[in-house]
Amino acid sequence: MTDVDLTSPALYINRELSWLEFNDRVLREGLRDSIPLLERLKFLAIVSSNLDEFFMIRVGGLKQQVAARLRKRDLAGLTPAQQLKRIAGRVRTMVREQDEGIRDVLKQLARHDVVLPGRHDWTDSDRKEVSAYFRREAQAVLTPMALEKIDPAPMLVGLRVYVGLVLQKTATREPPFVAAIGLPECLPRFVTLTADKGLRLARLDDVVAAHAGELFGGHTVLSSAAFRITRDGDVAVDDDDGGDLLVAIEEAVHRRMRRSVVRLEIAQAADARLEKFLVKLCRVKRDDIHGIEGLLDATALWELVNRNGLDEWRYGPWPPQRPQDLVGSDDIFATLRQRDVLLFHPYESFDPVVDMLERAADDSQTMAIKQTLYRTARDSPIVAALERAARARKQVTVLVELKARFDEQKNVDWARRLEEAGCDVIYGISGHKTHAKALLVVRRESTGVRRYAHLGTGNYHHKTARLYSDLALMTADRKLTSDVAAFFNVLTGYSEPIGLSKLSIAPTGLHRTLLDLIDREIGAVDVTEPGLIMIKANSLQDPEIIRALYRASRAGVQVRLNIRGICCLRPGLEGVSENIEVVSIVDRFLEHARVYYFRNAGQEEVYLSSADLMTRNLHKRLEFLFPVEAAVLKDRLVGYLTTYFEDNVKASRLGPDGHWQAVPPGPTPVRAQEALYRRTRRTGKRPSARAPQFLPVRKKQS
Repeated sequence: MTDVDLTSPALYINRELSWLEFNDRVLREGLRDSIPLLERLKFLAIVSSNLDEFFMIRVGGLKQQVAARLRKRDLAGLTPAQQLKRIAGRVRTMVREQDEGIRDVLKQLARHDVVLPGRHDWTDSDRKEVSAYFRREAQAVLTPMALEKIDPAPMLVGLRVYVGLVLQKTATREPPFVAAIGLPECLPRFVTLTADKGLRLARLDDVVAAHAGELFGGHTVLSSAAFRITRDGDVAVDDDDGGDLLVAIEEAVHRRMRRSVVRLEIAQAADARLEKFLVKLCRVKRDDIHGIEGLLDATALWELVNRNGLDEWRYGPWPPQRPQDLVGSDDIFATLRQRDVLLFHPYESFDPVVDMLERAADDSQTMAIKQTLYRTARDSPIVAALERAARARKQVTVLVELKARFDEQKNVDWARRLEEAGCDVIYGISGHKTHAKALLVVRRESTGVRRYAHLGTGNYHHKTARLYSDLALMTADRKLTSDVAAFFNVLTGYSEPIGLSKLSIAPTGLHRTLLDLIDREIGAVDVTEPGLIMIKANSLQDPEIIRALYRASRAGVQVRLNIRGICCLRPGLEGVSENIEVVSIVDRFLEHARVYYFRNAGQEEVYLSSADLMTRNLHKRLEFLFPVEAAVLKDRLVGYLTTYFEDNVKASRLGPDGHWQAVPPGPTPVRAQEALYRRTRRTGKRPSARAPQFLPVRKKQS
């Protein structure tokens, strides 16, 4: 093979632009005519929520680098300033297409009597209802702010929609001035109007704009337009000084509210005076201003997506099934003593995880429970079970990751609540986030003390477990559960994770393990046994992992990658990555599982992990990688992976130029998520092969 510089920027895709291409794939799903209208709206709303976080964190971070005069180039050779320039252009195109998509869906819904009339399309009856609603519900909670007349101007809240106004005092020649009214979260964005049939909704920003004069007595409203700002949310938390981390987190959340503005969204028809004032107030540049032609903050569409009575414009239900490995089982601990259990959410129910914890909490044989919590629901049965176990005098240890971005305050509240119940609460390891998902139950049984573990790729969140595609292993394997116990000792005792048998932990060993597995696959290649690596992950950015995969491709290993989001690797480059295929699937469930497969000269190995192939995950977080060893479970995982690569309905393929194209339809349509659900329905109803059959003995008839 000829020498190739595997560090050349030409071999890499910029991380931020790659993420925008993922959001574009979400957008494409929202533009598909073939899916139900409310499902389209859901994806179009997700585009906005994704962009909100992207601007807060990624754009905010790049702007900090520019302000610090940093010009360090990324893997793809771009400076921070160059990245910001490309981002601005790409986002403008994306938002324009999103606007068009929303208009198209709303136009089609209107044909079915689901109507969102603009302010100028209200009937006389609509206006009467809107006025009554404004005075009954809205007026008392709205706060008018004369922005231009107060020095300093009131602080604008990030991601809140405001109705901007240009006002002039009635019957005087005083110059016009700018004011604003923020839309409070306690009010819905859509107001229900009386309709002869179907559904008729008014937008709250239109309602407020139409009655703004009532909040500014003695003034005339010259013009109005909705606007919204996004603030830099990339706030570092200093957890290295031994101070109170709960206080530090709360201070960081407070600082985020006052950070600099990184984006100004404003209605395209806005008065020039209003826009000029906001640009000056927010100190933004031209590239930071995004004109919105349609609905400002499309995340509001979730109100319509989730509204009752509109099921005909949604996908049919796919209720979770009883997990295949638990059909016929009524004692999770007895089952795990016999065999490992694989869970595949949301196709299979999350209930066994809750049941395992609740049984452990209430069982007198349980001695201890240890668990990591990264994100969970407000009404979490997981947290309730942990509290109950602690009050029952069981030893309960919980790591609550306070630095889970945008869930910081909620996790602070969980931590305090668990402490009050008597749990030992750990806030993580200094300088690292704990992203691993682990539950360990220790029981005293007739044969002695035994450990049981649940290890997964997803969070302990019973609601997102119905929306995210994740995998988990439940096991009583003595070596693996011993490793999990050692992992918790790392979290609670500042010990080193040494002597592990089956678990690989980041940041100490997981990265090296993955590189070694790739190198082993390269070494196993021969004519009769070509190498094969299959990886399913959310992101691929780590340069050492990418270079290892390039080396594998050059050695003849077939590399099949299913990457949901960021992918900085370029497949199909001559002499570098001809043997690498990259696909991505965007469908009704969010693909969230991480699976790593190595053919290993016929001795197949399959691993699950909490970690994506990002430098931050492999070096700045506590993550783990664990093997699935039971042959029947390995075969099942290989079948899942293969199905994802067969998708020709919802899959896109990455080209060497960094662009994604829809996978061409084949003679037989294969939609991976649908195929996996149908398979789960068959296996979830199948009785256990080893279940005894009790047949009555009858007297033979003569």
